[in-house]
Amino acid sequence: MHNAGQAGLTYWAPNINIFRDPRWGRGQETSGEDPAVAAAYSLEYVKGFQGEEGEEGRIRLSACCKHYTAYDMEKWEGFSRYTFNAKVNAQDLEDTYQPPFKTCIQEARASCLMCAYNQVNGVPMCAHKDLLQKTRDEWGFQGYITSDCDAVAIIHENQTYTKSGEDSIAIVLKAGMDINCGSFLVRHTKSAIEKGKIQEEDIDRALFNLFSVQLRLGIFDKPSNNQWFSQLGPNSVCTKEHRELAAEAVRQGAVLLKNDHNFLPLKRSEVRHVAIIGPSANDAYAMGGDYTGVPCNPTTFLKGIQAYATQTSFAPGCKDASCNSTDLFGEAVEAAKRADIVVVIAGLNLTEEREDFDRVSLLLPGKQMGLIHAIASVAKKPLVLVLLGGGPVDVSFAKQDPRIASILWLGYPGEVGGQVLPEILFGEYNPGGKLPITWYPESFTAIPMTDMNMRADPSRGYPGRTYRFYTGDVVYGFGYGLSYSKYSYSISSAPKKITVSRSSDLGIISRKPAYTRRDGLGSVKTEDIASCEALVFSVHVAVSNHGSMDGSHAVLLFARSKSSVPGFPIKQLVGFESVHTAAGSASNVEITVDPCKQMSAANPEGKRVLLLGAHVLTVGDEEFELSIEL
Repeated sequence: MHNAGQAGLTYWAPNINIFRDPRWGRGQETSGEDPAVAAAYSLEYVKGFQGEEGEEGRIRLSACCKHYTAYDMEKWEGFSRYTFNAKVNAQDLEDTYQPPFKTCIQEARASCLMCAYNQVNGVPMCAHKDLLQKTRDEWGFQGYITSDCDAVAIIHENQTYTKSGEDSIAIVLKAGMDINCGSFLVRHTKSAIEKGKIQEEDIDRALFNLFSVQLRLGIFDKPSNNQWFSQLGPNSVCTKEHRELAAEAVRQGAVLLKNDHNFLPLKRSEVRHVAIIGPSANDAYAMGGDYTGVPCNPTTFLKGIQAYATQTSFAPGCKDASCNSTDLFGEAVEAAKRADIVVVIAGLNLTEEREDFDRVSLLLPGKQMGLIHAIASVAKKPLVLVLLGGGPVDVSFAKQDPRIASILWLGYPGEVGGQVLPEILFGEYNPGGKLPITWYPESFTAIPMTDMNMRADPSRGYPGRTYRFYTGDVVYGFGYGLSYSKYSYSISSAPKKITVSRSSDLGIISRKPAYTRRDGLGSVKTEDIASCEALVFSVHVAVSNHGSMDGSHAVLLFARSKSSVPGFPIKQLVGFESVHTAAGSASNVEITVDPCKQMSAANPEGKRVLLLGAHVLTVGDEEFELSIEL
């Protein structure tokens, strides 16, 4: 695209905010609710964009970590992302909101950071000098900081945080922002200089950061034909290889949530007539999420299934995903009656969740549930329910209904969604995806979206957020996902004891644990540990496939402390690895665990601490106990 004059080399992605609330319209853009997963995702994403740093810090493209920080709400009741003050305590900031950004900058070495619209603890993020400078002073950020679009204008015009536009420009430039998305700086910077609000050195610093990234991108170099990417052009787009990669992403991302009596996979020889019901079944647009690109040659679900079944019937059932009328139910019911197998495509699309638009309910939109009940009551066999959408949906009714045999979540599968769905339904691919988010019940919508607290607080009936702290009921839990195979796990090798050494320069006073628990054990601040690298260990897991199909899936390793300490995670993901296991055989996977990073949590002061005493590693139903001692 760049070589054809249709794009630049700086991109404002990835979105690495935490999917904190299930109603968030932009949660679909993220990698989910877990900070360790978001951090790992940011690392791979930025490396994929920028490539390995070459001489003089050369990069291929510039990636941007966004939206810094604690941004995860569009509109809720009277609150808007443009003026919202996210009240975040030091504990949650340290071990939930900041880890993805720290990794994105410190390890991935992203060349751009975007500051968010919202305030954090009363200060607009683009003017939050403490948090912006932390990225440079503590995390070693070398790049430019951009505002989100019009995020400088709103500081004065909407948030009334400053008395004038010139004051807004002064406060953001002096806080460390380098460029504004929008025209506000273009219109007001000259006036800010004339009024003495900013000095030439403020502009020089911003220009240095901006031009440094342009130089690293080679924008001022003479064109060279010996660089492989100079050959890329229109013929490099929409290739067979790209389409296969897109398909593989859908295959690995599909999550099987229910499969009663091994209803799936279907046998092609036994299925003659398939009815596919739902407004999104024949709508290529519905398969793309927020910020989706222009698809090359999209395959709808209907078209995909037509290639597998002798006969297919299609009925939308509803005019669109909002499904505000039952007028089209009759046609769908008749189609379902005639078919051997019924597949219902339900869920969300961009009319229900998107940028600047949050959901108010976790239930299926409009009368979708009624449509599913109507179809289930007449179908010859239990139906297959396919769910689209980025956010979780309360489908408790379908989970419990024996007339619904299987539930498959596809997210937003993009242009090849229609190709991959029948591959999964007819057993050409064995699904193995896991949920990256907790699927909460509808009752969770009683919790204000504006409550940024992650930890549960029983004293006010607050259940907490995400699998690490949430104490309420779930429809489906984080990390849940079935397969056509049954897997079992055995931890074949892991240390039973880890000994922590404190830094030698600590005084005698600090030999006391950070605080003492009732069992007499305590914790140690990770900053006081002599060598966190020395604590890193490997866990070897044997994975057995008891099914008749080969399969790949993600092996998730969790850790929890055996002692219940207020404010510490119920459990947390410490590692994950994808593994392929042949039918009836076993494979081995090694997961590396960094206790300082992955088994620690923040104390109320926002300091990372590692709990001493017994911890339990879990993978599936397998448990392994290890002790952390001084």
